[in-house]
Amino acid sequence: MKVKAIVIGSGIAGLASAIRLRTVGIDVDVFEMNSYPGGKLTAFSKHGYRFDMGPSLFTMPQFVEELFTVSGKKMADYFSYHKKEIICHYFYEDGTLFRAHADQDVFAEDAAKVFDTKKEVIKKYLEKSEKKYDITSPLFLEKSLSKMSTYFSMGTLKAIMLMSSLDINMSLHDLNLSEFSDKRLVQLFDRYATYNGSSPYKTPGIMSMIPHLEQYYGTYFPDGGMHTITKSLYQLAKDLGVNFHFNTKVEKILVKNRKAIGIKTKKSDILANYIISNSDIVPTYRNLLSDQKAPEKILKQPRSSSALIFYWGITKEFPELNLHNIFFSRSYRKEFDAIFNQNTVFDDPTIYVNITSKEAAGDAPVNCENWFVMINTPSNTGQDWDEIVKRSRENIQKKLSRLLGQNIADFIAFESVMDPRGIENNTNSYQGALYGAASNNKFSAFLRHPNFTQKISNLYFCGGSVHPGGGIPLCLLSGKIVSELITKKVI
Repeated sequence: MKVKAIVIGSGIAGLASAIRLRTVGIDVDVFEMNSYPGGKLTAFSKHGYRFDMGPSLFTMPQFVEELFTVSGKKMADYFSYHKKEIICHYFYEDGTLFRAHADQDVFAEDAAKVFDTKKEVIKKYLEKSEKKYDITSPLFLEKSLSKMSTYFSMGTLKAIMLMSSLDINMSLHDLNLSEFSDKRLVQLFDRYATYNGSSPYKTPGIMSMIPHLEQYYGTYFPDGGMHTITKSLYQLAKDLGVNFHFNTKVEKILVKNRKAIGIKTKKSDILANYIISNSDIVPTYRNLLSDQKAPEKILKQPRSSSALIFYWGITKEFPELNLHNIFFSRSYRKEFDAIFNQNTVFDDPTIYVNITSKEAAGDAPVNCENWFVMINTPSNTGQDWDEIVKRSRENIQKKLSRLLGQNIADFIAFESVMDPRGIENNTNSYQGALYGAASNNKFSAFLRHPNFTQKISNLYFCGGSVHPGGGIPLCLLSGKIVSELITKKVI
């Protein structure tokens, strides 16, 4: 008898779980409410400009490569990427420009020259970052925290014994203050809290392991743009025999005798042995499992930050920057307090700019550029986003014009805007939060919803709103965890 699994949502985690389940002989059907796969990892084109709409940072490519390996396919037939020499360019209000090199030694040497810090201090910080990652990743990232078997291993015992070295009892900001005397460098390492949508003033110091992902594993850019990650995995899934049903909204997960048995769509009920929700955990319970008891404590956790993104097509008359990732920085304690207190207007925002026309041919007309311009915002709780977009556009253009010495508004030939409302509507992310619940708590890893539930058998969860968290690498890992949990039951 054939075993069948249904995946609700075709985000990066849903694709990963579908691919892995298909490789062990399970029939897989993916149901997607949109007309395209990928969730946040998608793109659009207009007037000759092509924009990656969502994630703009690609790290730990081994998790993508692994999907081709387990499938017995050559990755080169689907996907290619190249390593970046410069991770990011940091602009500070005092005129400081720092080029963050991917090579650890060069990074430390350059930082020592730009900031009031010794090279050895920076290298020691990065070594501690690596140690924290090595201690915690086997426990917190690669396995389910809700399975007892996870805790009966040497890796777990090692992590417990070394818990005092993980800095969980102080904030990331306080840790960085204790390590560096230069406030600009503190701010540089503070910003890694935004990688999981949290505040450096609240998230624990263990998050200082995040720089290790960039400085050790490196940062990369897919040939053809970030969207090619989605396109390649979608094609791989199809070649393996995964069935996709687009423009098909799942209305309900069918449960009988505390066991998930299928889904309900507008047209029919579809039965399956296993159900995997790649939808945000909040709407999964509120909408798809509305007749089941919900884990209210988990669902009511504060949301991570969201984003306001301007997609700008820049005319060829604009002086070429010869840059790719740009970070316009400032002293931003007030900004983070505003985000997590649901205040939304920033007169002097911290701005992240990604220019992919430098990396992918055809992303813009000849000699023009496409700019992905983002600021962090609160999640959507009913704010006046039209007014926020208007004021933020003015403030962003004012700041960019001041720091770049050009009136940026004169060179914008095309604009599209994405705010938390659009993120919520397009990707079913509750309140438009980019990473589900915020990690502003030292127990955050244990407070995320697990990849399964004890209350309903054969029901599983993957994606950025559940364990182990948001971002491309962690979403791919969540798909792996789910597939392994199911495979153990099938084989």
